[in-house]
Amino acid sequence: METQLWREMLDPYRLAVDELVVKFTHVKQEYQDARMYSPIESVSGRVKRISSILEKAHRKGIDIEQIEEKIEDIAGVRIICQFVEDIDTVVDIIRKRSDMIVKREKDYITQSKASGYRSYHIIVYYTVQTIRGPKNLEAEIQIRTLAMNFWSTIEHSLQYKYKENMPDELRERLLRAADAVEALDHEMASVRDEIMDAQNSNRQKANIITNILNNIENLYHIANEREVTKIQNEFFDIYKKDDMALLKRFNKQLDMLSETYHAQSIQSLAGNFTDI
Repeated sequence: METQLWREMLDPYRLAVDELVVKFTHVKQEYQDARMYSPIESVSGRVKRISSILEKAHRKGIDIEQIEEKIEDIAGVRIICQFVEDIDTVVDIIRKRSDMIVKREKDYITQSKASGYRSYHIIVYYTVQTIRGPKNLEAEIQIRTLAMNFWSTIEHSLQYKYKENMPDELRERLLRAADAVEALDHEMASVRDEIMDAQNSNRQKANIITNILNNIENLYHIANEREVTKIQNEFFDIYKKDDMALLKRFNKQLDMLSETYHAQSIQSLAGNFTDI
C-alpha cells in the first residue's frame, strides 16, 4: 500500500482517537466540577504505527485488504484508574454511552494472560465525520490501574526487544512482578476510603483557596486598597496555620464581604446613570 493510501486510511482513526480522548477527559472534568471523586485518573490515545499493523497482519495471516475489518485496535485509547474498583465504574460509563457501541469485552483482570498481563479491554464501534461522509470504525479502549499500566509498559518494551525469545528467567521475574502488582492493587483497595478522603480534602482545600484569592483580586477593583491588603495578610496568617475550619470560616466571611461590596458598586453605578 502506498504511503498516501496509508495516510488516507489512518486519518479517520486519528480523528477517532482525538475525539475519544477529549470525551473521556471531559468525563473526568465533569466529576471534578461536581466535587466528586473521578474514577478516571488520566486518558491517552494512539493510532497503531504502520509497522505494527503490518507485523500484526503478518502474524495473524491477515491480507492487506482486510486490515480494517480484521484488526480491531488500529485506534487505541487507554484509561488509567487509581483503583481496581474504578475499572467497573468506567466500563459501566462506556456501556451506557450512546455515541459508541460495545462490540466485545475482554476481561484480563479476573483472568489474566499467561504472561501476567492484566487489563480490561472494550472494542467499540465509533463514528467519525470526514469530508467523505461518516465513517464507522472500531477502537480498542484499555482500562487499567496505575500499577497495571506500569507493569504492562515494561512488559511491552521487553516483548518488543525479545520478540518470541524472551529468556525464561526474565519471564519468571515478570510473572512475580505481576503478582506483586496484583497484591499492590489489592492493598490499595483496602485503604481506598482513606485515600479518597485525603484526596477529597486536598481538592476541597484547593477550591477554597482559589475562591479566596479570586475574591481578594476582585476586591482590589472595588474596595479600599489598605483594607484589601489587610484581608490578604489575614488570609496568609490563616493559611500558615493549616486549619481547615479557620479557612472555611474565612472563606464564608469573605464571600459575604465581596457580595456587600459588589452590591454597593452596582448601586453606585446606577446612581451615576441617574445623575446623567
